[in-house]
Amino acid sequence: MDKTELTALLEQVASGTLSPADAALKLKMRPIEEIGDYAKVDLHRGIRQGVPEVIYGAGKTKEHILGIARAMLENGQKTVLITRLTPEAAEFVSASLPLRYDPLSKTGVIGELPTPTGKGRVVVATGGTSDIPVAEEAAVTAEVLGNEVVRLYDVGVSGIHRLLSHMDDIMSARVIVAVAGMEGALPSVIGGLADCPVIAVPTSVGYGASLGGIAALLSMLNSCASGVSVVNIDNGFGAGYMASMINHLD
Repeated sequence: MDKTELTALLEQVASGTLSPADAALKLKMRPIEEIGDYAKVDLHRGIRQGVPEVIYGAGKTKEHILGIARAMLENGQKTVLITRLTPEAAEFVSASLPLRYDPLSKTGVIGELPTPTGKGRVVVATGGTSDIPVAEEAAVTAEVLGNEVVRLYDVGVSGIHRLLSHMDDIMSARVIVAVAGMEGALPSVIGGLADCPVIAVPTSVGYGASLGGIAALLSMLNSCASGVSVVNIDNGFGAGYMASMINHLD
């Protein structure tokens, strides 16, 4: 249950269409589900934060991922997002659950994508094609969290006309995720064009002196464009999550 479902439940009680006893029964689910000795699934995160728990697949065995996902579904979670999911683990999980796997972003989704409830559109832009895996992690995350996403890929500063030809998308966005490696200039350019928050995502794409994304990270942190915030290197999930939070603000 998330905040929206909780509010709807309380409104039913207030209108008399649901008895307090029945509402109390729905709220009696345990705050956590302990699975063996390897996981404690946070079942109340949706109520506290508005977004249910997401499974971070890296470092987990395929059996652990399956067990956690199954516990979420059995406790009423409609859509489960798994990030950093290996092809081997995806194949294992999909044998038991209806998993849709994207090998590019290494994300897996169980359940249907929700109808968008965000106030506007989230634009996800990349400097180059090599940045798309990180951008797709952000885009899929935003879609799972109930947002309409517009993708603008390969619109980097080495051919700035590619970005400028999409000014209608830039100016109509409610929040923009700008993903770039190399020197990380794209968020600064977009930040100077857009009237909405820009979330910069440095990627580890680049030649030796890019230092695995540190050069792009420092460029983004030193951006002279106002309204640009920065997440960690290759953290598409964090950017997509933050974009969703902004897009759901009243």
